[in-house]
Amino acid sequence: MTGLIWQFSYLQVLDFLSTLAFLLIGVQEGNPVVRLVIQAAPTPLHGLAAIKIAALALGIYCLKVGRVRLLARMNLMFAIVVAWNLVALVVGAAQSGRTW
Repeated sequence: MTGLIWQFSYLQVLDFLSTLAFLLIGVQEGNPVVRLVIQAAPTPLHGLAAIKIAALALGIYCLKVGRVRLLARMNLMFAIVVAWNLVALVVGAAQSGRTW
């Protein structure tokens, strides 16, 4: 059961890094709630970190109250989001003419 929270934490780090990569190349955040927090924060990095800390707190809460199935579903959702982000970054780089 604690493996789920480690997976969730790992996926949050990957989502943080892939979102940061998007922001660094000038792509706007797609999630309107996350975008609002990023815009309201002193820096986008602070806003993104705040969102990820809140997500980790939510994951820990789910584990503590026994919502293990919900945590597993969130893991699946974030795994899909991270995979999508990586594919989008690779496709975007390929379309921009970047080569090895």
